[in-house]
Amino acid sequence: MDFTLGKDVELLKKNVREFVQSEVEAAAAVIEKEDRIPDKILEASKQMGLFGLSIPEAYGGLGIGMVGKCALYEEIGATHNGYTTMIGAHTGIGTVGIVEMGNDLQKERYLPSMARGESIGAFALTEPSAGSNASNLKTTAVKHGDKYLLNGTKHYITNAPIADVFTVMAVTDPEKGAKGITSFLIEKDFPGFYVGAVEPKMGLHGSQSAEVIMEDCEVPGANVLGEIGQGYVNALKILANGRAGLAARNLGSCQKLLDLSMHYTREREQFGVPIIDHQAVAHMVSEMAVEIEALRALTYKVAWMVDQGQKVIKEAAMLKLYGSEVYNRVADKAVQVHGGIGYISDYPIERFYRDARITRIYEGTSEIQKNIIAGQLKKEYAR
Repeated sequence: MDFTLGKDVELLKKNVREFVQSEVEAAAAVIEKEDRIPDKILEASKQMGLFGLSIPEAYGGLGIGMVGKCALYEEIGATHNGYTTMIGAHTGIGTVGIVEMGNDLQKERYLPSMARGESIGAFALTEPSAGSNASNLKTTAVKHGDKYLLNGTKHYITNAPIADVFTVMAVTDPEKGAKGITSFLIEKDFPGFYVGAVEPKMGLHGSQSAEVIMEDCEVPGANVLGEIGQGYVNALKILANGRAGLAARNLGSCQKLLDLSMHYTREREQFGVPIIDHQAVAHMVSEMAVEIEALRALTYKVAWMVDQGQKVIKEAAMLKLYGSEVYNRVADKAVQVHGGIGYISDYPIERFYRDARITRIYEGTSEIQKNIIAGQLKKEYAR
């Protein structure tokens, strides 16, 4: 396995690191207070090409592989997770479906503006009755001439309030169960398509989510994404593809927490010595460092496998599970290491701690990842 980055990716990685440290982190307090990403940050992100991470060069994107994307995601993950999630949802589950399953006309219509950040992508699968049980969709799509009429509600949809293009899963044949689900590309201005109010959340401020309501929403037949009846399979592929990127963002957050913790433990003194010299504290940062390195190795292995075109269903689930669990453990230790200041909202540790919690839930809960892993192991050991 070779994780070597090209010179262009190395340069972009350096530029992203500097941008994150000097611009995004400086705006963290504003993002927390206003629950939005400042226009200045969005514009700079567009100029750097960050909205086109997953889009081929032919459509105006950066055209880099998964290893390169993970290197950039790791840098992006080191800052405010609301910004990280907004970018990640667009470049991940909001975009990869069109890249991987879209036809030429769909790619030409949507990808160039998405690469420029002029159109934001979102992925609408989750419903009140279909979260972990993604096949239990109630949203329907009925053929009506050369269009489909969609009816139903999606909730907790990341980027919904700012998105222009939604990848939506709906039932086209109720008799076929999971094989009766189809993917659609819906533009925010389609008749009968509505976005609800921004949902207040414990963390991820700045990454806005909302309900999506469809009432006889008119979708052209040309906006079917992939094959009829392949929507459930498409959804699983899109989610699996995005798990390496999500883990890389978690990795960046973990590394930032370790950096902050090491700085603090060397400066903070108790009983006449820096607290890093106390074994209990030294053990905590050591455990953080070990888990971070293990997560880094697994992240780039899975990214390399994706670039090689290998099947990564089991490995991607392992990565999603391990990455989110490590992030939560590292965040918890970082609070403990910092003591009282780690619990104060003026300091970033508290923010990372709140933001970490959702990673064990969204894009597939930890429990679902274990089910996927066990299912793949059963297949392997049955041979």
